[in-house]
Amino acid sequence: MSHTNFLYSAAFVFVLAFVVSASGADEKMNVLFIAADDMNCDLSVYGNSQVKTPNLERLMKIGVRFDNAYCQQPLCGPSRASLMTGLRPDTLDMHTLKHELRQKNPDVVTLGQLFRQNGYFSARAGKIYHYGNPGQIGTDANDDPATWDMKFNPAGIDKKQEDKITRYGPQKGGLGISMAWWDPESKDTDHTDGMVATKIIELINQKKDEPFFLAAGFYNPHCPYVAPKKYFDLYPLDEISIPNLDEAKKDLLDVPAMAIQRDMRNWPYYFKGVSSKQARKCKQAYYACNSFVDAQVGRLLDALEENGLMDKTIIVFWSDHGYFLGEKGLWYKRKAFERSARMPMLIAAPGMSNDKSSQKPVELLDLYPTLADLCGLQAPKNLEGKSLTPLLNDPNDASWTKPAVTQVWHNKRAWGYSIRTERWRYTEWLEGAAGRELYDHRNDPDEIENLAGKAEFADVVSKLSKKLQSYVMLKDHKRVSSNR
Repeated sequence: MSHTNFLYSAAFVFVLAFVVSASGADEKMNVLFIAADDMNCDLSVYGNSQVKTPNLERLMKIGVRFDNAYCQQPLCGPSRASLMTGLRPDTLDMHTLKHELRQKNPDVVTLGQLFRQNGYFSARAGKIYHYGNPGQIGTDANDDPATWDMKFNPAGIDKKQEDKITRYGPQKGGLGISMAWWDPESKDTDHTDGMVATKIIELINQKKDEPFFLAAGFYNPHCPYVAPKKYFDLYPLDEISIPNLDEAKKDLLDVPAMAIQRDMRNWPYYFKGVSSKQARKCKQAYYACNSFVDAQVGRLLDALEENGLMDKTIIVFWSDHGYFLGEKGLWYKRKAFERSARMPMLIAAPGMSNDKSSQKPVELLDLYPTLADLCGLQAPKNLEGKSLTPLLNDPNDASWTKPAVTQVWHNKRAWGYSIRTERWRYTEWLEGAAGRELYDHRNDPDEIENLAGKAEFADVVSKLSKKLQSYVMLKDHKRVSSNR
């Protein structure tokens, strides 16, 4: 070989080695984005040993559990739109279940859209944006086409055989707000959520050699509570308890009327005529649905492991808000209490902390900047969340002082905002004109005693009220009564 050819060959090898090295260093991280619908923190991974969620525990072993994670609004539509845009409901001007994301925000870049713009394959199966559940299962519902390269809308027996569902209370109206359940002898894959998992597994297998953003949107445990019977069998009915109603009623005596105005017409349990026995059955069914979702999470984790993708995939598990199951005699969401605003959120990111928990208040809209940050993507400048990367490195990072803010909007005359710090939850209805609430979570995690009217807490109320003011950005057409 001539001297010139030798130098050329050596140079080529050097350049090739550099390119290979650089491409390895710049290899994109995948994202598996897993959503549950209406799931609260009644889970073994959050310390409730009764509710079996071994696969979420498995996820925590490789990641961080956020113990104080909160939604922006405890209602599916605005919560999910906020999460997927990194913007608060007030900024989006979205507070209902209407399909209006692009109508009101035509230029917004959604989370999945950002990944698409950066060379990722972006796809979903099931519910990520709002879907009427079960009414819109199997359709596009409120989906955003710009977010995805591919979408999949399965419909299982929970949708196709609704006539077999047992329903308590009023027998009219949709099942989307109902006390209803069904425990068929069935396979997981007969159900919509089993089909969601199957499709995402297929996509993991197909796209394992290219960067992906895959979203698995489970419909459970949203009512009607339907899951295979084997999950119901995990929860003998005689082991399901419901709070004492006399004590529950006392919990509400010092609460502003606006805080529970939707709930008191037929109190308890929202519907007239629902008995405590029936509520226990629905709670059993809800727990069964939690374990059913957990099993599907396990299938997804198995698929990543089988494809050797665990070290190059960021896994996020979240729910859109919390849920009442008889506490204070209440049911469902759409309340500013902790149990409605708080939901599970776990993040497993290769190279970050594992088997840790964080007590810092965080928000669902923090997920967008976090995933952009972890994947090295340039996020939009207007995001209102904050990257959780510092907490993934150190779950108790003292520099994290951002509170979590949740709002409730019923109509122009009924709305409020709630701020959560590490110790306090403080809520104002119509900026205080319709009442205030203050709960000390260091001593009162169940929010039994409202301290807002006590003189010794006036300074706390004043400080939190001032801190909350900057988050009240409700547009004029969405308000009538306020102090503005």
